[in-house]
Amino acid sequence: QVQLVESGGGLVQAGGSLRLSCAASGLTFSIYPMGWFRQAPGKEREFVARIKSSGGRTNYIDSVKGRFTISRDNAKNTVYLQMNSLKPEDTAVYYCAANPRSDVADYWGQGTQVTVSS
Repeated sequence: QVQLVESGGGLVQAGGSLRLSCAASGLTFSIYPMGWFRQAPGKEREFVARIKSSGGRTNYIDSVKGRFTISRDNAKNTVYLQMNSLKPEDTAVYYCAANPRSDVADYWGQGTQVTVSS
C-alpha cells in the first residue's frame, strides 16, 4: 500500500519560511519523479514543483521560482519543499505527488495546509 504523508505546514507571516516534507512508503521511491501541487480555496489544483528521480533536474511554476526549492533524499524516501519569502497568495493546501504529469500523478498525499498572513 503506497502512502505519501506530508508534514510541515502551518501559519506563517508574509516573508517567512516553511519547509514541507513528504515521507513515502510502499513504493520504490528512488525511481519515481516527485512533485508538489497546491490548491487554494475556490481554485483548481496547480503544479508547483517537480524533481526527477535522481534529483538532478527540477522545474517550478513561474510564481515560485527563486523562492521555493524542491529536493529529495532517496535514502530517507522523502521529498522536501523549502518555501522562502512566502506571500499571502501562497496560501493553499499543498499536496505531494509521485510521478506527476501535467495535473495527474500515480499517487497523492493527503495534503498539508499552508496559510500566509499579510
